[in-house]
Amino acid sequence: MTDLLTRAEYAAIAAELDFPATPFIDGKFRKGTGPMMPTLNPATGEEITQISNAGPEDVALAVTKAREAFEQGHWARMHPSARKDVLIKLCKYITRRKRELAVLESLESGKPIRDCEEIDIPETIHCIKWHAEATDKIYDQTAPVGDDALSVIVREPIGVVAAILPWNFPLLMLAWKIGPALAAGCSVIVKPAEQTSMTALRIAELAHMAGVPRGVLQVLPGDGPSVGEPLGRHMDVDMVSFTGSTETGRRFLHYAADSNLKKVVLECGGKNPAVVLADAENLDHVAAHVVNAAFWNMGENCSAASRLIVHRDVKAPLMARIQARLREWKTGDPLDPANHLGALVDAGHVAKVGAYLKGEALAGGQADGPFVPPTIYEVSREDPRAREEIFGPVLSVIEVTSTEEAIAVANDTDYGLAASVFTANTRQAIRGARDIRAGTVTVNCYGEGDMSTPFGGYRQSGFGGRDNGLHAHDQYTEIKTIWIDLTDPADGDAIS
Repeated sequence: MTDLLTRAEYAAIAAELDFPATPFIDGKFRKGTGPMMPTLNPATGEEITQISNAGPEDVALAVTKAREAFEQGHWARMHPSARKDVLIKLCKYITRRKRELAVLESLESGKPIRDCEEIDIPETIHCIKWHAEATDKIYDQTAPVGDDALSVIVREPIGVVAAILPWNFPLLMLAWKIGPALAAGCSVIVKPAEQTSMTALRIAELAHMAGVPRGVLQVLPGDGPSVGEPLGRHMDVDMVSFTGSTETGRRFLHYAADSNLKKVVLECGGKNPAVVLADAENLDHVAAHVVNAAFWNMGENCSAASRLIVHRDVKAPLMARIQARLREWKTGDPLDPANHLGALVDAGHVAKVGAYLKGEALAGGQADGPFVPPTIYEVSREDPRAREEIFGPVLSVIEVTSTEEAIAVANDTDYGLAASVFTANTRQAIRGARDIRAGTVTVNCYGEGDMSTPFGGYRQSGFGGRDNGLHAHDQYTEIKTIWIDLTDPADGDAIS
């Protein structure tokens, strides 16, 4: 656990920050060809700095440099253990700058500094290091083809990857993309979200200092039409790895279809259930997980458990415990480590979440500028708050009367990213985990597994690959079969 500073100490660090504010292309910062864009502090509305946006010309240059770097092979053909050493060196540089990065992330995203310090930065380092260590430990295969041939099945880096990032976990989602992609030997062009560009720019600089060659990791701040769409349509981009809304994910499928049929991996939205059955034990434990699942990171989390599906026999005592837990979840200034919730990311998102704050709430229910406290509504399964991804600190409670109804309600969604089941019955736990259609199902806890377990969703939560685990490496590679004929030509023509 990180030793947190005082609010005043974090403010002093913020006052001394050097803000990266231009695209990072071919190993250096350079002014973009797009318009200047203010990046704002979500908590105060004040301008932090002006970002020099990239434009289509910068996209074209970055793709050219990425392709050159890939074809030259200084990274793609580097010995795997050498790539590993460079990525571990990057982790050391991030560790040295971790407090600066935490403050930068909090300022730009509105995330609580305690989460940036204790979760995001450590997990970013762990992710890149985990994939670095896997680089020289993933074996290729041979196939059982008999004595007259040798079949070698190898992974090769896919080429130029465009990584499109969301604003809710800027550093961690960057690590989820570049960790396995760089470990595999790809060249990566990152488009961070418009609201949260600066930490990605800083990481690109540190990666170059650590030994990642020019053109192998580039960052293009800018908006979707100027950067995201040109990357999605570029004929020399081999793959898009996207994390964000389902609506935007659909666009990248169109871009791929209209261009070179590039590979597209989507990790999109979720409307995730926490299912509490009648025999759930230790309701204090359940309440702690439900509160964390719903409100962590202001609910700006694709795997947030925003639907509590609870059996009526345990609903009242569980809700009492949840209400008691909310007293610990203070909302306010993101740089104050006493606060568990910070500001929503921008005014547009405040308005979106605010549209769902209506009717009588069991807790919260009113925004205070960019701050929305933990909010709870009891709803029917047809209520929009039970069906639509709000992406804010809003928990919808749905009462059920049987295990079968609970599973049916859990699956009554277009999404399928994550879910939780709370029960003391082993058979019900396993059956529930099997029957709920989601990429990750946790039992008697909330979570996403860890760096060793694949993360991704069913249905409109995405497809095409998985983040985390060795499965993440596979999505940044092509599989090639090399067939070697071992027959002796002296034995005559093998073709009959």
